[in-house]
Amino acid sequence: MSLLVTIIIVSSMTLEISAYDAMAVSKAEIMNSSLPSLADLAEKLKPAVVNISTTKTIATGGYRSPFSDPRFERFFGGDEFFKRFFGDEPERELKQTSLGSGFIISEDGYIFTNNHVIEKADKIVVKLSNGKEYDAKVQGKDKNTDIALLKIEPDNGLPVVTMGDSSKLRVGDWVIAIGNPFGLSQTVTAGIVSAKGRVIGAGPYDDFIQTDASINPGNSGGPLFDMNGEVVGINTAIVAQGQGIGFAIPIDMAKDILNTLRTKGKVTRGWLGVSVQSITEDIAKNLNLESAEGALVSDVFKGDPAEKAGIKAGDVIIEIDGRFVKDTHELVKIIGSISVGKDVNIKILRDGKNKTFTVTVTERPEEKDLAEKEPDKSGQYFGMTVQEITPDIAEHLGLPDETGVIISQVESGGPADEAGIQAGDIIRQVNRTRISSLEEYRSVMERAVSGESVLVLIQRGKSKFFAVIRK
Repeated sequence: MSLLVTIIIVSSMTLEISAYDAMAVSKAEIMNSSLPSLADLAEKLKPAVVNISTTKTIATGGYRSPFSDPRFERFFGGDEFFKRFFGDEPERELKQTSLGSGFIISEDGYIFTNNHVIEKADKIVVKLSNGKEYDAKVQGKDKNTDIALLKIEPDNGLPVVTMGDSSKLRVGDWVIAIGNPFGLSQTVTAGIVSAKGRVIGAGPYDDFIQTDASINPGNSGGPLFDMNGEVVGINTAIVAQGQGIGFAIPIDMAKDILNTLRTKGKVTRGWLGVSVQSITEDIAKNLNLESAEGALVSDVFKGDPAEKAGIKAGDVIIEIDGRFVKDTHELVKIIGSISVGKDVNIKILRDGKNKTFTVTVTERPEEKDLAEKEPDKSGQYFGMTVQEITPDIAEHLGLPDETGVIISQVESGGPADEAGIQAGDIIRQVNRTRISSLEEYRSVMERAVSGESVLVLIQRGKSKFFAVIRK
């Protein structure tokens, strides 16, 4: 009996192994048939990919004495003590080199790369796949999208890439990256599109393609190809601690600004003159909104297009020229793509009703500096203490008037602290009621404390935003 059992077990194992072998062969055959070699495609694409080396000059402060250390400074007077005895060493200049990638988009020598690859470079050298080198000049650049256009003067016509349509990419599509990682020229890696529309905090127009095709330092500015051999992205960023996570700028974004970079050297973008914030569930509830979609206007800059058209803080922008505004990121993208001087129809939601305003878009200005703040003490609600804004405080903070109240103290771990409110913030509204004085603030807050939460309009520096404070 035991012998019979043993034979059955062995026979069963033999059958299982045979089935496993057959299944393994079947999988290998499937993989080989569905994933052909990329060698032919890579050979075709590599000639249009270039290496970019840059040199920039950095000024150094000469020799730094040990007396510069704060521990010695108060006893020896810092560097002055050292210089008195040993002399002052003159400032020196150092040459810093870096490497990146790019790709040729025209036979006469126009090349796309990243702005950060060539930023502040004194000298830019482009090396072709055949080993020829050319000095390059910056034809145009855009820091906000991290895109730069270079120009070289080749001896003959150059091989060029075909630019594709990044909007047609789908998560799971195969892609190829070619570039110059760590100075290793013409390196080819492959992977898939892991995600689209990634916002990684690189700039106001983030809309990255995420891929697991290996991207490393030196790949920046190089092309991301689809399986048709068309460029769908510009490899730009990596996650330092991560593996298999790289980001590329969609080629559609580069195509949109190509002509402007070529003819003007820079990109001008539209500006409404509003500060906006995303709508949380708490804010939507306090504003009686049906959903958290749209962009909440937290501030309107005086004299700018939105203020002239009649848009106010507290309005929710839901459409621009018929294009739905899902959130603040979508709003910035839409406005940034609109030509300066164009009239646009902006639909907003105000007090539960739709209104439409015609706004003339102007050019986006430089970012404004934040003002410094200085708190003091008096009166408390929701774990924060406020005080009246005196003429001295208004003058010190550069405020146009003395309306509102200034927060002088925030209780650690209290409701205001958990809502992200800080000492030095100025409260302009409470539950949509404008605050002009400490007396008005106390009156409104006395009514507000009976509820579960309160909606406040905060001014921090020169920006404004809404916050919900919950008990």
